Amino acid sequence: MNEVQLPCGGSPEPVPHSHFPALFQAVIWRNWGLIPVARLAKVLQCTENELLCAAQELGLPVPAQVNPVWLERGYLTIIRNNWHLLPYEQLLQLLGWNAEQLAFALKEEDFLWHKLGSLKPDAKPVYYRALTEDEKAASRHLQRMKVLHFPKPAEAKPFCFDDFFNRPANFNLEGNDFELNFIYSYTASSGDFLLHREGDPFPEQLLQQYARRGIRGIWFHVILYQLFPIPGAEEFSTGHQERLDNLAWMVEKASRFGIGVYLYLNEPRCMPSAFYQKKPDWRGVESADPGIYSNCTSKSKDPLRWLSAACRYIFEKIPQIAGCFLITKSENPTHCHSHWQGDQCPLCSKRPVPEVISEIVSTVEKAVHQAAPSAKVIVWNWGWRREWEHALVDLLPRNIYLMCTSESGKAFQVGGISSEVGEYSISQTGPADRAVKLWEHAKSRGLKTVAKVQINNTWECPAVPYLPVPYLIREHLGNLRRCDVDGVMLSWTLGGYPGGNLLFLQESPEMVARQVFSDEASGLMCDAWHSFSAAFRAFPFHVHVLYYAPLPSGPRNLLYLEPTGYKASMVGFPYDDLERWCGIYTPAILEDQFQKLTALWEDGLNKLKQAEIRLGSAPPVEFIDQKHVARAAYCHFKSTLLQIRFVRKRQENHRAELMDILDQEIFLAKELYEIVCKDARIGFEASNHYFYTVNDLQEKVLNCEYLKQQLAGR
Repeated sequence: MNEVQLPCGGSPEPVPHSHFPALFQAVIWRNWGLIPVARLAKVLQCTENELLCAAQELGLPVPAQVNPVWLERGYLTIIRNNWHLLPYEQLLQLLGWNAEQLAFALKEEDFLWHKLGSLKPDAKPVYYRALTEDEKAASRHLQRMKVLHFPKPAEAKPFCFDDFFNRPANFNLEGNDFELNFIYSYTASSGDFLLHREGDPFPEQLLQQYARRGIRGIWFHVILYQLFPIPGAEEFSTGHQERLDNLAWMVEKASRFGIGVYLYLNEPRCMPSAFYQKKPDWRGVESADPGIYSNCTSKSKDPLRWLSAACRYIFEKIPQIAGCFLITKSENPTHCHSHWQGDQCPLCSKRPVPEVISEIVSTVEKAVHQAAPSAKVIVWNWGWRREWEHALVDLLPRNIYLMCTSESGKAFQVGGISSEVGEYSISQTGPADRAVKLWEHAKSRGLKTVAKVQINNTWECPAVPYLPVPYLIREHLGNLRRCDVDGVMLSWTLGGYPGGNLLFLQESPEMVARQVFSDEASGLMCDAWHSFSAAFRAFPFHVHVLYYAPLPSGPRNLLYLEPTGYKASMVGFPYDDLERWCGIYTPAILEDQFQKLTALWEDGLNKLKQAEIRLGSAPPVEFIDQKHVARAAYCHFKSTLLQIRFVRKRQENHRAELMDILDQEIFLAKELYEIVCKDARIGFEASNHYFYTVNDLQEKVLNCEYLKQQLAGR
């Protein structure tokens, strides 16, 4: 495979980077400190000395302090930051990857291709060249702006989470009211970390913190053909034994802290067209991604026989695995009905969806329990439809757990708009009647029940380790206790921070405040938490707002005086696509709700300031933690408000108001920059790596200064 065979998806013109006099300067800026100088010079086809001089002309620190961890654990950030700048050939050079590695990441790294918009901009090769006199003058101005706003070099330490994991716990939570709980590791990527033990997704300090917080399980995604080869297609399973050995090592390591490992299964996994040339009887309907097919479980039972053998083999080899949970709809294509395309299959179209799904669940359950009778098999209702989910529960084996997304389907009204929750939410507390009724039905058949919840954060603001809204969390947990669910899944790939709202799994906010802060400040801390919780109820919840608005990137998202024409992508590039950000809301309502949210959040920040005065000149580290997180969340909410306003005012050509918005965006980018330099957690999320770097936040300031120049010249 080579770069020509990588997906393109339309190849439109890249967005402009006009705030840089020359495009190669943007490449230098975004990769400075992330990519070794020698490699970056090779990509741009210049000498190292030329590269250093060009960096110095931009005001970047020379020599570069390159952090090698970026290429190991931050490659998703590097890919996003260069997606519009470099063609595939240069992007591969930058990463030090081959085309197969990038193709795998685009397909399997938590929907990376979709997060990038399912298209590769038609970026032309970028090389170093001598600047014109006008470009030199513009570069000197850019350098002056950089030095003006950021006089000191950044001292950020990305990925340095040990300082947080090594903190002594003020109190331990030995247990909780639920039979089982499990969470996603805060530091585990969605990549193929089972192949590389050195990229340890579960540091011992992290496991120790989980144990202290009463966490008894962690989960992560595995692809079965990477652990157990498909006979006759073994070439797709290279490294399977090493992965299995590393899985055993991780299970044993976690068990030393009383923590079990749960495997997330989305099976039998879709395969590329080359696989089906060897296994034509497996081939089902083609997915939305060309050349990717589901596995038909009606044409041949070979996929199910292999699925059974794979599950039995893995649990026989590692019987200490605590269990697994299954998604059977909506994620990656698996069976023909998995992506609502079953009507295109001449065989599966004649079978009810519950029959197809229950057949897969029963296959996994039987195989797992034959090998490890005490392992827990959990089936999740993610992607199920109301019209047949109760019929499906009737077909499930009795010795499994039914997991429902607690808040999914909850009716609500925000800004006068009525809707229901269709994604994970903290702002709208669960459980929904839909989940309650399905749990009741499952219990009537003798099944146990699990609630999927988000305790620390959601896509409502994924760039902070937790949202300081404990009164919403306690409300949700109290509701679940009254439903008598047997277990809780505490996070998706985001929300795994070993602190934050996990403190409230057992304890009330008042108890935590008294335990962690002084008597003088505990009341004000609770007042601040009340304000943050009340503010978050104003969040304009909708799946489009979560996935497409600038909430993950916050102030990092660049602004444009002319429409880019690009559609926002899922948790990837918001661009300036206000129409898609809005979802069910009008632009005016969306702006109004974020105005309400930020105003109430400011009230909470003011109460934190009062608490800080009470705490004196040396506030405890836990207070600094709360302050950083609350202010960073505010930067994201306020910037989202400003970007909505900017696009609206841009349409109306309100120059003075645009200028004011640009000044506010500069202020927020600089404030977030200061926080990021002190707190490595801000901007990080396991399945997306960092949403931004300190370079990106500095670039946003330069972007705004450039737009101010352009507006002044109109």
